[in-house]
Amino acid sequence: MSITALTHHVRVLAAPGHRHDEILTPAALDFVGHLVAAFGRRRQDLMKERRRQALRLASGSPLEFPMVTAAVRDDPDWRVASPAPGLTDRRVEITGPPDRRMAVNALNSGAKVWMADFEDATAPLWENIVGGQLNLLDAIERRIDFTTPEGKEYRLGEQLATIMVRPRGWHLDEEHLEYDGRPVPAALVDFGLYFFHCAQRQIDAGYGPYFYLPKLENRYEARLWNDVFVLAQDLLGIPQGTIRATVLIETITAAFEMEEILHELREHSAGLNAGRWDYLFSLIKTFGHRTDFLLPDRAKVTMTAPFMRAYTELLVRTCHRRGAHAIGGMAAQVPGKDPAANEAAFAKVRLDKEREAEDGFDGSWVAHPALVPVCHEVFDGVLGERPHQLDRTRDDVEVTPIDLLSVRRISGPPAPDGVRTNISVALRYYAAWLRGQGAVALDGLMEDAATAEIARVQIWQWLRHRVIDRETVTELLDDEAAALGAEYPWAPVEDIRALFERTAMTGELPLFFTPDAYTRHLVHRPEVQA
Repeated sequence: MSITALTHHVRVLAAPGHRHDEILTPAALDFVGHLVAAFGRRRQDLMKERRRQALRLASGSPLEFPMVTAAVRDDPDWRVASPAPGLTDRRVEITGPPDRRMAVNALNSGAKVWMADFEDATAPLWENIVGGQLNLLDAIERRIDFTTPEGKEYRLGEQLATIMVRPRGWHLDEEHLEYDGRPVPAALVDFGLYFFHCAQRQIDAGYGPYFYLPKLENRYEARLWNDVFVLAQDLLGIPQGTIRATVLIETITAAFEMEEILHELREHSAGLNAGRWDYLFSLIKTFGHRTDFLLPDRAKVTMTAPFMRAYTELLVRTCHRRGAHAIGGMAAQVPGKDPAANEAAFAKVRLDKEREAEDGFDGSWVAHPALVPVCHEVFDGVLGERPHQLDRTRDDVEVTPIDLLSVRRISGPPAPDGVRTNISVALRYYAAWLRGQGAVALDGLMEDAATAEIARVQIWQWLRHRVIDRETVTELLDDEAAALGAEYPWAPVEDIRALFERTAMTGELPLFFTPDAYTRHLVHRPEVQA
């Protein structure tokens, strides 16, 4: 396919940084520009449709499996593409931001896959975005080895995890790039720069350009990604079907269109993943105005809750029916110095992974290299020498819309400790985010933006339904803000407190599924980026 000349070009609005010219080449920016020219308006229309759908559901419209796509669900014959090189066995996947230390540790961890995360685990400082692209390029070129100022060496080994990249979702913009006077969609920046620089390099290495797609809400958003893939492969002369993508089912509306999403991406599909925290956030954001969707403390909403079981069992059944991998949720535990605490944490991880493996999942996520052996051992025990268990079609599973929405069976008010924990975690995460850190260890867990979202939306829901009062939240907020100032003396405590009040206590939620309230705060704080 010939590349036509662009009427407009992508402009870089940020100051140049070290080695940025290796990523932000004229050719790479033009490639991103072609994607924006082709799909920018369509993406805007889909975001408008998200808002309309949110209003429909808030006004009482039922959420059901779409009638117009019944033929897709009823057709027993279609399948997704067979697993691509490096993605046949995915029993353990490790996730984290694409910084240099994480890249080396993740690639060396013994996991089958590393998901390099530009989304929930990356604060969108321009240096983080371009630096992450540089780190991926260096990793593929095997030149990412480095030594810390303290003398600790990080070197790539021989057996490395397969790289998958998670770009930011359709809802976010990249404020540092402009096309035709508008910010460039962040999803096209993260995808486009990586694909332009690394797709052919990955193919030459025996793999391919592989992705995780976050925050999709329906089949039309999956179709948009598929069309992006088709054009991108044509523009660079790469065979169709080389790209593979796993979709995170982390919105309640996407849970009702799993088969349709796989069908839209079938030539490029690598399966589905169960994104539990964002899924709960989406559920509250969508139905939080209803008393029958009142959730207790997030720690009490386990994967054995009936509506969460329905969600994960439907995911496995859907994937295996279509020949796609089903990847389980995150084990976020971070080992510390207390052996007893570590033993308890590992036991909890083991129990969670045993449930997933026995349910038919083909692999699962961990956030820390120390959890890789635990997850490996569990899935080895079920899979043995098999790379997956796609043959387990789970025909025994029958899930209805009522099953997916049966929250009332575990609904209830929060405990005082649950309220305090949500406030504390949200404030501390905001502090890390504003400092440019998107993944941070808090209370023995590796937390990311999904944590802040579920924490703040639960406070909003509890206030809305008056199961807690504003005075109690304000008192706890005073205490936790003071503790934050003592723990992080560099933190802009008043700014962080204001962010929390706007995102958790205003009585309104953004219709977008996004941490925009603090993303934009960070983007427009040049002193933070300096």
